[in-house]
Amino acid sequence: MDNRSEIRKITMAEFFSAVVHMKTEGWRLAQICANSVPQGYEMSYSFCKGYQMVTLRLEVGPDEEVASITQIYPCAFLQENEAKELFGVQITKIQPDYRDKLYRIEESTPFRKKE
Repeated sequence: MDNRSEIRKITMAEFFSAVVHMKTEGWRLAQICANSVPQGYEMSYSFCKGYQMVTLRLEVGPDEEVASITQIYPCAFLQENEAKELFGVQITKIQPDYRDKLYRIEESTPFRKKE
């Protein structure tokens, strides 16, 4: 049994093709995590296959757009809506897009890095 975990840093140019590759190789999407970092956001897309996990780590500028992966992994819509609403990550073409109404919160993008 192979129990390894790997983090692969990828660029925006590599992102979509890397996700398509994971899907065609039979990896399932386990989670999407957003994190505020000094240069914008760090998005981690974790995929599992058997007992292996691969996380694609993507750095995103504060105003940079990231294409939704819901057309490849439909289950991504909740976590993408969450990253968009709570952190302010500019994720485009989420299906369905809750348009910042996923949570009942008072503050807009509460986890966005404050200047």
